[in-house]
Amino acid sequence: MTAGPEELSGQHGGGEIQDGSDGASGPFAGGGKWTRRGEWLEAMPGRIITAAADKQAAIDAWLLGVAGMPAKLHARLRRENGIQWRGDRLRLALFPHREAGIEPVWQEATAEVLFEDDFCLVVHKPAGLAVHPDGSSTEVTLDHLVAAHYAASGGGIAVRHIHRLDKDTTGPVLYAKNEYAQLVLDEDMREKNVSRLYAAIVEGTVPPELTVIDAPIGRDRHHAARRRVSPGGQEAVTRIVGREALPGGTVVKLQLETGRTHQIRVHLSHAGHPLFGDDLYGGSAWHTAGIPSGNSLKEKQPLRSEPGQVKSAITAWFEEQEKAGLTPGLQVQGKQPPAPPSKPGVKAKQESSDRQALHGEKLIFAHPWTRSKIEVSDPWPEDLRRLREQIGGVDQE
Repeated sequence: MTAGPEELSGQHGGGEIQDGSDGASGPFAGGGKWTRRGEWLEAMPGRIITAAADKQAAIDAWLLGVAGMPAKLHARLRRENGIQWRGDRLRLALFPHREAGIEPVWQEATAEVLFEDDFCLVVHKPAGLAVHPDGSSTEVTLDHLVAAHYAASGGGIAVRHIHRLDKDTTGPVLYAKNEYAQLVLDEDMREKNVSRLYAAIVEGTVPPELTVIDAPIGRDRHHAARRRVSPGGQEAVTRIVGREALPGGTVVKLQLETGRTHQIRVHLSHAGHPLFGDDLYGGSAWHTAGIPSGNSLKEKQPLRSEPGQVKSAITAWFEEQEKAGLTPGLQVQGKQPPAPPSKPGVKAKQESSDRQALHGEKLIFAHPWTRSKIEVSDPWPEDLRRLREQIGGVDQE
């Protein structure tokens, strides 16, 4: 596939794509000329190199200073003769053939592509599917499906996910298709330049004054799979950027400043508003959503303690259970919890489930080569649309 700035919108399926040069600072953000030829990218930097007496020095300065090529990759390309000047064109070996690193798995439900070009791939992750193998399971993961997608397109691309989602959370996942993209996007993640917008359906009415949950998260020493708010934990900040109060709960829009394991689930549970279906953190089963209950957790309001912190009734309940030597989650306010969420598999986007009600709505990142802004939207899966209607919302379509 030959790619250029005019093709930046890429190929996409069910997601909504927006791209632009807002805030872009790369050498081709304004439409500079470049193209792909096999394993090589050919660029035309212009007189900054053609007029230079020492072209190698000019090329190195342009790659490191203007294009922003990672120094690690620049050094390797120099060693391997992967940087060449031909006529008025700079040739970079950015697309070498690589092994996938994971066995491709072909099945009826394939990777649902939301965006793709020569540098990046964004796919929808359904519920019940982990992003990558954990070493102890033989289950199919999103990485396996991406490997099959690459193989069907000719292969030669390593599977490199840039971030993860919990197994039962749906939404877009970003992949880098070459080393250049991986290094740039990994750095963007570290510098918090990749924005992820989530939607969650939670119990109770989230008050308008609750806009930020700033509470460190650490491991729960009583439960290997669970995290908890802990003074000795890692910094964790969740922003509530929108809300829709409904008769049976609240739809909240969330943006992460940090990316701790289970961060949204822990923070909202800590605030007294667990996600529907999230039995690990005290959430009620989906079939109870919208049904009034005199002792329901969803009627408990959060209590503020120290500035920047949120203290909730559910947090106190967890602490009481732990002091008693019990495993939180066995019983909530005198009622038996729902059975653990089923594993609907890769077709979960069309099937009902009792997973945590959490979906990644939008992914915003700078294209690793052009630095143009890319926005990828992922529509709500059908199960969450039904849950929203169940608690009093009107169908959005």
